Amino acid sequence: MPRKTNRRRFLSAAAASTAAWTILADSRSAFGYQANEKLSLAIIGAGGRGAANLQGVQSENIVAFCDVDQRRAAETYARYPDVKKYADYRKLLDEMDKQLDAVVVSAPNHIHVPATVTAMRMGKHAYCEKPLAHSIAEVRLAAKVAAEKGVATQMGTQIHASENYRRIVELIRAGAIGEVRECHCYLRSSRSAGDRPTDTPPIPDGLNWDLWLGPAPERPYHPCYVPHDWHYWWDFGGGEFGNMGCHYFDLAFWALDLRAPKTIEANGSPPHAESTPAFQHVCCHFDARGQLPPVVLTWTHGPKETVDEKSELPNWAWGVFVGSEGKLLVSYDKHMLLPAEKFEGFQPPQPSIPPSVGHHREWIDACKTGSPTTCNFDYSGAVTEAMLLGNIAYRTGQTLEWNAQEARFPNCPKADDLLRREYRRGWEL
Repeated sequence: MPRKTNRRRFLSAAAASTAAWTILADSRSAFGYQANEKLSLAIIGAGGRGAANLQGVQSENIVAFCDVDQRRAAETYARYPDVKKYADYRKLLDEMDKQLDAVVVSAPNHIHVPATVTAMRMGKHAYCEKPLAHSIAEVRLAAKVAAEKGVATQMGTQIHASENYRRIVELIRAGAIGEVRECHCYLRSSRSAGDRPTDTPPIPDGLNWDLWLGPAPERPYHPCYVPHDWHYWWDFGGGEFGNMGCHYFDLAFWALDLRAPKTIEANGSPPHAESTPAFQHVCCHFDARGQLPPVVLTWTHGPKETVDEKSELPNWAWGVFVGSEGKLLVSYDKHMLLPAEKFEGFQPPQPSIPPSVGHHREWIDACKTGSPTTCNFDYSGAVTEAMLLGNIAYRTGQTLEWNAQEARFPNCPKADDLLRREYRRGWEL
């Protein structure tokens, strides 16, 4: 069973985690595999996003599956009839310890770190879906354990492997639009949840609701949580920002060499104690980094009409870098320099960032050879932390000053309570 954690352990580990992130970027394989040997993998979360991640690692030896919802996992299970199946990842890890090299975790956000850290403490390499964690304390713990165990890690921001992202980063770094002091990200979506339902329909056959809750507080089953809309409840997810922010902020962090914001402010729909906002605006202020100037990185999500009016972006674009010499519009698969007349005939820099072997393949290679991963828990922990900080600023209604080294808010001690979450008895880390 997982070991216990508490406030004292978290605070004592917080300062060490910054160094841990640095160490992790050069971590070596824990097993020293030959490149042509297959890893023995457990897939924790076999339906939904887990099925997509399975496609990325199917070249390896799949030895166990875990899913609390047999309905969601049914298609995957049918393809692998001889592979062991579990409903409780703790039992899987206990029983399969000596047969496992690594885990792929694709369960809901509130399960990410409990499953991933438990596996890493056993010396297993870990691929974890985005966002890495459900709280700042979990981010720091995941980075610390990964560094201590020297395991290969990767967060599932697969767009990071795209050629388009590489070309955008090269343009920014080459100074194509001059000094960049602003980057704005927009999501045209306003999904939310509202009040907790009062009706208590029966739990569907095949769903183990107690295991689905895992470390989260007990509450009755309702279809408003499963299989997808848990994203919009604070006990399980982080809203639209928590769900999509990693993909968008990833590009800004990479291109602008960002780490931890100094101050964070946020506003949006009236805060709800249990559910996430339909509209949210977050503003993260980063200090200068060496020769790079200070940067303001923002996130806005809401109804399409509202976002389009605020962003003034074409439909294909979700973000814009604002430089002293122009703008760079971006999306997953396209980018555009503006003003168009200024950049007519512009020759982009020669590609300097090597193409990716594939996001999952990169992690598999790292497990076997100790080669680096681009979204290891060092880098991806910082990206995830910025989103979690934005949600804390929104929930408290305060402009927050963030001391990343000490993991606290000097100007708002009450916000420190949102840095961690309580685990249900039996699920402590």
